[in-house]
Amino acid sequence: MDLSSITNKTVKGAIEALQEKNAEKWLGYFTADAKLTDDGAPRDFLNFSKNAVGSEWFTELYRVENEGKDIYGHLTTKQWGDFDVFFKFSLNDEGKVYRLDIGQAR
Repeated sequence: MDLSSITNKTVKGAIEALQEKNAEKWLGYFTADAKLTDDGAPRDFLNFSKNAVGSEWFTELYRVENEGKDIYGHLTTKQWGDFDVFFKFSLNDEGKVYRLDIGQAR
């Protein structure tokens, strides 16, 4: 899948890691205390990462916004099936993701 529309280096790297099913690489883009929300509800980031990386991936990107930090696309999951989602990344001054907001795109 073409990820060239993702202009933020950190976000692009994280999405590449997700696509490659590489949990170690994925986690390297996040702070140790990264926060996660899923459709607005807080979730455990490390537990999500353990379950998602390797069993969830994008099959299509629809759009990228907010200087390359907001990703909208079609996600395939082994557990929940296929659906449209957003991943919104918040980065600190060092370029690490300290918050990830995900949810179904409507």
